[in-house]
Amino acid sequence: MLNEYKTILTEAEAEIVEKKSRFIATVRPVKSEEEARLFVEEMKKKYWNATHNVFAFQLGERNEIQRFSDDGEPQGTAGMPVLNVLKGEDIKNAAIVVTRYFGGTLLGTGGLVRAYGKAAKEGVLAAGIADLVLYAKYEITTEYTDSGKVQYEILQEGHILFDTQYSEKVVFIVFVKVDETVAFEKKMTDVFKGNTPFEKQGEQYGVWQDGELSLLE
Repeated sequence: MLNEYKTILTEAEAEIVEKKSRFIATVRPVKSEEEARLFVEEMKKKYWNATHNVFAFQLGERNEIQRFSDDGEPQGTAGMPVLNVLKGEDIKNAAIVVTRYFGGTLLGTGGLVRAYGKAAKEGVLAAGIADLVLYAKYEITTEYTDSGKVQYEILQEGHILFDTQYSEKVVFIVFVKVDETVAFEKKMTDVFKGNTPFEKQGEQYGVWQDGELSLLE
């Protein structure tokens, strides 16, 4: 699993007009090639009367799946510029369909490349690029008398204090970037003077938005 990667979390749409031709970009997060192709078919049915429904998608940790189609436009003028938007930002697990309604004026090969690329870019901007980070989840149990010190050390190191539970003892739920877990565990061991009242409870991707950690299912 990657420690960090960029993707799209929500579907979005954007439209541009070039010499009376409409270019409608629809962007959607996808988890598999089958899901991506179903999305493409859905857009073709939605815009059944369009001149072209060009698509591109990129999947996998190493972008090992890359597909695109010019859908009748001159070769290299449509699908590849759309794919290049995903490649340029290194956006994984995302698909884009750019729908064109011909406006009566030919754009030329250069004009098509610019228009499809611009529409795809606007679609991505509308969706927003999310930086996903792989976190390790920890549960730390401490006495009330030590809780202030433990909380201070957690926040001092920049880790995410996700929740605090109060019962007979204080339980902190903490999310730590996976590449910082060794240092975190050492720090906690030092804080508790050799004891280890903490438990790692798995790993999960999350995104930091508006001062809060949002976890992915």
